[in-house]
Amino acid sequence: MADERYKNVYIVTKQHISNYPNPIRLFKGQAVIISKKYEGNEGWNNWIYCYTKDKHLEGWVPEQIIHIQGKQGLILEDYIAKELEVNVDEQLIKTKELNGWIWVKRLTNSEEGWVPKENVKEVNDH
Repeated sequence: MADERYKNVYIVTKQHISNYPNPIRLFKGQAVIISKKYEGNEGWNNWIYCYTKDKHLEGWVPEQIIHIQGKQGLILEDYIAKELEVNVDEQLIKTKELNGWIWVKRLTNSEEGWVPKENVKEVNDH
């Protein structure tokens, strides 16, 4: 029987540095202003750029957690757009995958955040 601790373990194959030092944080039931949909060659589909109603925070939000009503949306679950800065050979535990990104926890200090899936590879326990 495989040890549960080794499921969803990934190793970083390409460094990731965040372009967004002040990530948007949203809460279930919060209203947002809808902007553009992500368009790029990375395969990161279904990300929508949103602003808080007071326009103090902005960032990319997965379309799956937004109930869109025209130019506004209602957030369906708590969310933070925090990208985790990682270096090659770091080990991470994946807890969620969405739209070409994975939500991970760093093994060394338990810090969490999003990392592009293309920057990591799964470690097999075989």
